[in-house]
Amino acid sequence: MKIIVPMAGRGSRLRPHSLTVPKPLIPVAGQPIVHRLVKDIAKVLKQPIEEIAFVLGDPAWFGDDVVDSLKELATSLGARPSIYRQDQPLGTGHAIMCAKPSLSGPAVVAYADTLIRAEFDLDPSADSVIWTKKVANPEAYGVVKLNTNEEIIELVEKPETFVSDQAVIGIYYFKDVEVLKDKLQEVLDENVMNGGEYQINDGIKRMMADGRVFKTGTVDEWMDCGNKTVTLETNAKMLGFLKTDGEEQMIANSVKNNNSNIIEPCYIGENVVLDNATVGPNVSIGNNCVISDSSVKNSLIQNHTSIKNANLDNAMIGNHVVYDGGFKAISIGDYSILE
Repeated sequence: MKIIVPMAGRGSRLRPHSLTVPKPLIPVAGQPIVHRLVKDIAKVLKQPIEEIAFVLGDPAWFGDDVVDSLKELATSLGARPSIYRQDQPLGTGHAIMCAKPSLSGPAVVAYADTLIRAEFDLDPSADSVIWTKKVANPEAYGVVKLNTNEEIIELVEKPETFVSDQAVIGIYYFKDVEVLKDKLQEVLDENVMNGGEYQINDGIKRMMADGRVFKTGTVDEWMDCGNKTVTLETNAKMLGFLKTDGEEQMIANSVKNNNSNIIEPCYIGENVVLDNATVGPNVSIGNNCVISDSSVKNSLIQNHTSIKNANLDNAMIGNHVVYDGGFKAISIGDYSILE
């Protein structure tokens, strides 16, 4: 089994945080989004992962430190890492084709701006599985249309009339991903574009036209990381799951607690100093931070940041930030100083 992870986009909806760090590398509950996604997929697949291929953007943006962290991630899962570059933002289908040498055999394709919680078995009768989540407002999503055999026969983007309430979440399984590769090559050769981009859906539709069997796989939780509000919601959900699972240490042994109160669930990283602070619930704090004379809840703070004299709720704060003040619901990017 292989995992193909296109992650070349910068994530404009999560600015200012994605101005200096690619969105898939922004931490949620103590780990970068893409790390959590890949680990969760590997866990639910319940089979060895041979290779994990990452499709990155501009080396100036996705540099050597990013490459090293992704190689380490793949190796930790017993997989061979492969790194590819998408030199132009030409869509999901184009991104997948940038990993052409890795497109063979069974594979999962997963876009790195979402997190899942799921337990599932792959349907052996399916040529492909598209994972979906039941949503209350399907008109806002791409959804699947099913026949009487519960097979996917059409993909419909933001339907104006009801088609189904099963939204596509951006994770796909292909029994032989080379079939998708061949269809996407046709899309590229014929210059079939939607919205100025080459889309994975155009390759999938050609597979369906050839009679390939597509089934749905459902997830228990689908958590978006598209903007500040939903990222904080996802952070809170993940902290709750991790607390229940009990598989990860959520508060580092090196945390220095001086007259402070921690209300779980929280993730608190290495060498954090809490001084006369109340932290939690639903707070993630990265490494080497100092929180003093402050109350912080429902918030995400990255690394090397100092917070004092603050009362924060629903705040998202980047790396190397110095914050001293009475603001409340804030979103501050890296290397900011507010005094």
